Amino acid sequence: MKFKMVHENYNVSDLARSLEFYREALGLVERRRIERSGFTIVFVGSDESDFELELTWLGDHPQKYDLGECEFHLAFRVDDFDAAHALHEKMGCICYENPGMGVYFIADPDGYWIEIIPGSR
Repeated sequence: MKFKMVHENYNVSDLARSLEFYREALGLVERRRIERSGFTIVFVGSDESDFELELTWLGDHPQKYDLGECEFHLAFRVDDFDAAHALHEKMGCICYENPGMGVYFIADPDGYWIEIIPGSR
């Protein structure tokens, strides 16, 4: 029996803002969309992987979500770590750096953390 990870879900309070953030920060673009009364789901991804991030907007929940202590994250490996760091610094989304491990984290508009790992690791 084989299992393959296909997507992770984040609920977002402002879908347009989140789509723009993920496009600018990580190069993720919309692959497909499901729209129903009261909610919209957008799957974003890149050509680098078939794994997708599912962004869910619920019409009756416009406020940010309570993420608790935010002790979870997605991780992205990047081929040009310095350029990525400069972009994220310019965007003001770096929320934590760990120079000892050679990684840093960015936060999306709803506070979800994303780890950035150099491609050489």
